Amino acid sequence: MTRMQSAPTEKTTVSEPAALHAKAIELGKHVLRMTTASGSGHPSSGLAIGHIIAELMYHRMRYDLADPWQAGNDRLVLSIGHAVPVVYAAYADLGGVVGKSRRDARVLKVDDLVSLRELGSVLDGHPNPAEGFPFFDAATGSLGQGLSVAAGLALAARLDKIEKRIYCVIGDGEAREGQVWEAMDFIVDHKLSNVCAVFSCNGHGQADAVSTQQSSDAISRKASAFGWHVIECDGHDPAALSAAFDEAAEAKKPAAIIARTVKGWGVASMLGKNFHGKPAPAGDLEKMIGDLDDTAAALGATAGNLGQPSVPAAASDRKAGAVTLPPFDVAMKRAGLESKYGARKLATRVAYGVGMVALGDVDSRVVSVDGDVSNSTFANMFQKEHADRFFEGKIAEQNMVSVASGLAAGGKIPFASSFAKFLARAVDQIDMAVISRANVKIVGSHSGVSLGADGPSQMSVSDMAYFRSMTRVDNGIGGIGCYIFQPADAVCAYRCCELMANVEGVSFLRTHRPDATFLYADDETFALRGCKQLRTGDKLTLVSSGYMLHSVLEAAEKLAEAGVTCNVFDAYTLPLDAAPILSAAKAAGGTILAVEDNYVGGVHAELAEAASETAETRVVGMTANRIPKSAKTAGEVFEYVGVGLEQIIERAKGLVG
Repeated sequence: MTRMQSAPTEKTTVSEPAALHAKAIELGKHVLRMTTASGSGHPSSGLAIGHIIAELMYHRMRYDLADPWQAGNDRLVLSIGHAVPVVYAAYADLGGVVGKSRRDARVLKVDDLVSLRELGSVLDGHPNPAEGFPFFDAATGSLGQGLSVAAGLALAARLDKIEKRIYCVIGDGEAREGQVWEAMDFIVDHKLSNVCAVFSCNGHGQADAVSTQQSSDAISRKASAFGWHVIECDGHDPAALSAAFDEAAEAKKPAAIIARTVKGWGVASMLGKNFHGKPAPAGDLEKMIGDLDDTAAALGATAGNLGQPSVPAAASDRKAGAVTLPPFDVAMKRAGLESKYGARKLATRVAYGVGMVALGDVDSRVVSVDGDVSNSTFANMFQKEHADRFFEGKIAEQNMVSVASGLAAGGKIPFASSFAKFLARAVDQIDMAVISRANVKIVGSHSGVSLGADGPSQMSVSDMAYFRSMTRVDNGIGGIGCYIFQPADAVCAYRCCELMANVEGVSFLRTHRPDATFLYADDETFALRGCKQLRTGDKLTLVSSGYMLHSVLEAAEKLAEAGVTCNVFDAYTLPLDAAPILSAAKAAGGTILAVEDNYVGGVHAELAEAASETAETRVVGMTANRIPKSAKTAGEVFEYVGVGLEQIIERAKGLVG
């Protein structure tokens, strides 16, 4: 651990320290004005990191102001997202380009700063590249996630052999979040020495002072214990900051700068008061700006030329284009599963592994992140064949998902896999990926209740409702918030991997533990919003997906023996074009029975909503109606939660009278 001594700050001539002080004060004035104009924001947090941002954006980082999308640029992740006005101010002062793509790019001007938080502005309340501020790579502001994103960016740079630095500014209050330390572990595990974490330690959270466990000394000791090269400095001393960043750049391992800062720095009337999330009242604005002038005079701050950021060598554009997988039998042979193919029975989680190997073969952008369960999710098949693109995240699902967001921002197609139940820990991180419009693929194995003996702590029964809530959301870039895929057999699972790789944005694949008989021929095709009719009938229409579909097909067979012939549909993806199902149901008695081994909010809800628009079809649902528990077989658990084979048959008979 190194402690940087503060250098003298009183200067009689214009020097770089005096100029950096002046720039931090200039940016602070912009922060005050823009947050007051907005009527909301966090000026005190922005003032706390003013010197850090000035040092990074004017002097330290290498990036092209005219092309923030350029892959060779150094990157800044603002984990302390509410402090973003100071970054907006610096970027406008430098004349950086904004826009949702190169086609609509324009220069951000200082006059634009007063549009902070307006509906039509690119200056969102917290960082979000999807709204037109591409200097950032991911939406942040839900605290604790930025360092994980930085890790993903660093991994992508390593894969592409791009020499660039990834900086992440973190608040001391958010350092209480466990995900920060998940990321600290992960970055050391993967030896990401191109990551520099900067902790702004101002001693204050939102409601009160931070815990002593988040003091600058405590964070220093923790970071050192986690294996980082730690440097402590005064976060408002230009010379000390510059020396700290120089030392971080020379370190042979990840570096953490512990910068002691002051919340509301330079504004005397803010000090010692809680201005978190409170802009300066309009009547006090000029007085507070005057406080900054007084600070400038006391420090001898004199405006000088800090220059423009240096531009890195251009990195080649990332590969784009559709992903096409080989025939399923070819992929099974490539994966060494010829005997399984011949048996025509395979768990969909294994088929996911087959799909990942094939995807890795045909597209170098495909990468895998797993949460210490790769021998259950079968991501280990990808690891075996494409080891340089597999990243073990260990038992840290929140970090895993945010790392995937960083990888996606770095031009990769990341598949992040764990038990579907454990992904519930990363709901917030998945939300932030959707807000970022990140091209992240989430894979949950052991979904539903079919795994049987392991019990409810391993069963995902609420995930369908959560993910489906985003399937009808316009993402503003020609797609939706999230697609769901729930294949019932290996062929469908394999092709769902292909669909996911070709969908821009977040998608979720549910796979299952038990082996399942093949339902489809190798050349069967699948499409977004599609469904498949597997049986025809004139009495009732049954709809299911995933492993549950096999029980429904067995029920349909027994019902047919009793004279009750049923349509059976496989609703393997959501959102669903329900027209074929509604049409078939209308001709077969007008009733649909949807069967699922998850809680409400899945396929039944999808069909009920579609049917409600026509009022021609009745939709009845059978879903897991109680909290599941362990049992020796899937069938026992199905019966326990109300979707057993005989229960389906009896319900169907009741519906047809």
